[in-house]
Amino acid sequence: MQRVYECEGAKKAALMKILEADPYLEGSFARVGYKVKDGGAIDEDKAKMYVYVKASDEFVKKADALLKDVASPAKPEVEKRVIEKIQKEEEDAEGGLGSIFG
Repeated sequence: MQRVYECEGAKKAALMKILEADPYLEGSFARVGYKVKDGGAIDEDKAKMYVYVKASDEFVKKADALLKDVASPAKPEVEKRVIEKIQKEEEDAEGGLGSIFG
């Protein structure tokens, strides 16, 4: 399951504290993996941060609960755009590595 959360820029410190907590703990954000994007960098709301998570349904439910005070799930149309932009970045990065190691 893929999920995108929106966070007001003013809450960035609180967001990062949650995302970076207990990085070695089984089921932590660090173990599952996430991407944080500034809204301006991906042509979305410049006042917001976006967190992308690709994980099991169980982890997403846990993430919903952990992030409820600082971030909320993005609207479906925003989520779709953010996921597409992140996937394109990943594909471009893989293509770049392919040309290096060729």
